Amino acid sequence: MATPSGARGTARPATPHRHPRVLAGARVVLPTGTVPDGRVTVAGTRIAADAPPGAAQVIDVSGHWLVPGFVDLHNHGGGGASFTSGTVDEVLQGIHTHRLHGTTTLVASTVTGDMDFLAQRAGLLSELAEQGEIAGIHFEGPFISPCRKGAHSEELLRDPDPAEVRKLIDAARGTAKMVTLATELPGGIDSVRLLAEHGVIAAIGHTDATYEQTVEAIEAGATVATHLFNAMPALGHRAPGPIAALLEDERITVELINDGTHLHPASLQLAFRHAGADRVAFITDAMDAAGFGDGRYMLGPLEVEVAAGVARLVEGGSIAGSTLTQDRAFKRAVTVDGLSVEDAVAALSANPARLLGLDDTIGSLEPGKDADLVLLDADFELRGVMRRGEWVVDPQLG
Repeated sequence: MATPSGARGTARPATPHRHPRVLAGARVVLPTGTVPDGRVTVAGTRIAADAPPGAAQVIDVSGHWLVPGFVDLHNHGGGGASFTSGTVDEVLQGIHTHRLHGTTTLVASTVTGDMDFLAQRAGLLSELAEQGEIAGIHFEGPFISPCRKGAHSEELLRDPDPAEVRKLIDAARGTAKMVTLATELPGGIDSVRLLAEHGVIAAIGHTDATYEQTVEAIEAGATVATHLFNAMPALGHRAPGPIAALLEDERITVELINDGTHLHPASLQLAFRHAGADRVAFITDAMDAAGFGDGRYMLGPLEVEVAAGVARLVEGGSIAGSTLTQDRAFKRAVTVDGLSVEDAVAALSANPARLLGLDDTIGSLEPGKDADLVLLDADFELRGVMRRGEWVVDPQLG
């Protein structure tokens, strides 16, 4: 696999380390704030308390930022591979592509398809989840509104019948993490309750719901806004729609695609100011072209043209996911959107980890957690990626 554009490190196979390593001198972003000239000790696959003098290899990372590995809740593929239709090897290629860009934990998202096909895909992806390659499965469709279908095949859409929702949950064998629904459709509220009962995140998205219908879904147990602002009615002064309800409720985590195409910076700032930094999760909504290049691709049964990094349906021109990687989302958040590094870390690591119920092992640089971390230079370019104690992108520092 190629090293991500702009990275000076190299990707290499994992090799075991017998002695602790101390990454020293960076600005380390911790849950309590940023520590200048900080230290992070890695022992085996985990972050450890500081090692005794002389007992560890010291790696000088002065002049860099050290942040937790990124967690992507919503990702359809990358590196030329689709999580909806690729073989196991192709899916692994897509996962690795995003790891090269700092995403050390990823939820694989599917797009609308035939129910039997989606159940089959759930079986394949669940095996990768059981092996620890992905954190679980997100079903985006087919239970979405034809009015807000985006890059989903209208012919394959269906109402969220709880029995069919349950079919997908069962097919995922305990690895289903999230289902996106248009909760205003028949069966929507009952499906939200079903998902909540089974510990699966009910996400409101690709929806034509009113404000009142959205409030009802939140009361039933929905906890996520799928790519807020996109594929839903715009905020109105007489008909506020779902956006107002999703922003105002403290139980909702809002997904944002920070690629400069899906959102105007003012919309992103609105979400951060109103929801607060602890309720925002940056996602890529990436498709096959992420980390790969322009050209023609398939997103489910629909053909997509990617030009200048923007993916659109060949027929109709709707935006069709993104080519975003999380290192670019991080840099844009800090250098274009004006967010603090700490808020960017929350949106890319801590918040999605907490939402997935994985914050005891990932999402922050604390002793006992997985040694998942990203090294950025002073310009917020990615220079190194470590996952579970092994370099995915080796910064080749002393």
